[in-house]
Amino acid sequence: MTEQLFSLLADFPQGALAISLLLSITVAVLGLVPSVFITAANILFFGFWKGTAISFAGEALGAAVSFWLYRKGFKAAIQQKLCTYPRLQKLVNTDGKEAFLMIVSLRLLPFVPSGVVTFAAAAGKVSAALFIVASTIGKAPALLLEAYSVNAVTEWGTEGKIVLTVLAVAGIYLFLVKGEK
Repeated sequence: MTEQLFSLLADFPQGALAISLLLSITVAVLGLVPSVFITAANILFFGFWKGTAISFAGEALGAAVSFWLYRKGFKAAIQQKLCTYPRLQKLVNTDGKEAFLMIVSLRLLPFVPSGVVTFAAAAGKVSAALFIVASTIGKAPALLLEAYSVNAVTEWGTEGKIVLTVLAVAGIYLFLVKGEK
């Protein structure tokens, strides 16, 4: 998938920034699709730092657009679905400083899907401004880690092999632990 995204950016270099941002927003609105492929294509096409910055901007814009859409169109349906997730229900019922800290901490965890956090925040009492600031702050370290991992894997040096090994072990562990429950 990264190769196709890279080709798309390469075919339209003057529109590559806009294409990347629109893809990031689309992925964020879909909620559960990983953005790692866009980050990889951005790093390969724009270079590490510029690609990371563009991915960061896309993630922030995507979170803002998703929050707005979810709150406007799906709030009632979201609230019903989130009743089955007690941890996220806490975010729905929280506002202010506590909500800010919850959003930042949930965004720091790379295995928590961004869409789930956005859904919960949009269904709750959190203001759009608080959500956008907390989401952006929390996403920065996770995105830097993702960008570093993508860069290490694409260069396929020793670091890339270590990153892939750690991710594979973590994936197997999560699969086995979830399988037992």
